[in-house]
Amino acid sequence: MAEETVILGIDPGTTIMGFGIIKVVKKNMHFVQLNELKLSKYDDHYLRLKYIFERTVELIDTYHPDEIAIEAPFFGKNVQSMLKLGRAQGVAMAAGLSRQVPITEYSPKKIKMAITGNGNASKEQVAKMLQQLLSLKELPKNLDSTDGLAAAVCHHYNAGKIDAGKNYTGWDAFVKQNEDRIQ
Repeated sequence: MAEETVILGIDPGTTIMGFGIIKVVKKNMHFVQLNELKLSKYDDHYLRLKYIFERTVELIDTYHPDEIAIEAPFFGKNVQSMLKLGRAQGVAMAAGLSRQVPITEYSPKKIKMAITGNGNASKEQVAKMLQQLLSLKELPKNLDSTDGLAAAVCHHYNAGKIDAGKNYTGWDAFVKQNEDRIQ
């Protein structure tokens, strides 16, 4: 990583998209932003996807992240929920790729492990650890934003490691790494 790096972390979701931004200066993390995009007020799933894309582009244009860390969907039993979550993640990734920002995907377990040392930690445990690590005065009521922040911190901790997660530097890289998904 460069001497100064801005990392945008995203926890994609179709009801709430959490995000957090850190700046790393000479390997020291500094908190920049923590928030969420509330989408539950919109009934139309496609409209929600549009807002995810627009907000992600807006964050990129405002904070100029050097890299994006995104939480990968976990595998649940509800196929419809997984499909919607995958779409939300894909739209956030497309926004980053449209601005040529490299993206790395991390599993929820890997993020929890990086922050707390326990891959099965609760959202509350992750949030409390982030509060200590980044000297946050208070935590938000909804912890989706801390999940986004956790993705950014996980990415910082995994900088330079070879198997950090899936990396996409642009559409060409995405297509090359996902040839089996293209028809």
